[in-house]
Amino acid sequence: MTTGSKLDGSKRKRNICFCIIAGTIAHIIFILLFVLLILRIRNPKVRLASVSVETASLNSSSSASPSFNLKLVAQVTVKNNNFGQLRFHNSTATISYRGTEVGEATIVKARAKARSTKKLNVTVLVNSDKVSKNSHLGSDISSKNLTFTAYAKLEGKVHLFLIYKKKIKPAQMNCTFIINTATKGVSDLSCM
Repeated sequence: MTTGSKLDGSKRKRNICFCIIAGTIAHIIFILLFVLLILRIRNPKVRLASVSVETASLNSSSSASPSFNLKLVAQVTVKNNNFGQLRFHNSTATISYRGTEVGEATIVKARAKARSTKKLNVTVLVNSDKVSKNSHLGSDISSKNLTFTAYAKLEGKVHLFLIYKKKIKPAQMNCTFIINTATKGVSDLSCM
């Protein structure tokens, strides 16, 4: 009887040892998956969702120099794919016409909740004061299509579990759109 109980005891010890090793391996796999999937910081995506023309003043006459004054209302979206909250700082959005900066607006600091999209409305006053006299502005106004480029760069931090904070790479927005001066409508809005 003593031999059988010794075998049972050593078998039991092996089973306990096996369970401890299997539990440790399971915990290590769980921690690795958690770190690789949940704590992985992704860069947010910044896009121009919509642009509308609130007011427009155009001068395309040949006697005076051609010019435009526009008030644009743009909706900027910040998509946060992280499992933590994204807090970004004040930023500047610039609007350019044929490479010349013609408008500037401030994107105020805000927070984007975990795995959500933050929508921000930005008002931009755009005028052609900085555009050179020899440009294609007169022909663009008479063709009733003005092409603009919008650019912004957001910087901030992702906050995970109120403990872990990680600075993100700057997220950039680079979008182009065309304003039809006859209808005051926006077309061909595309972002890269």
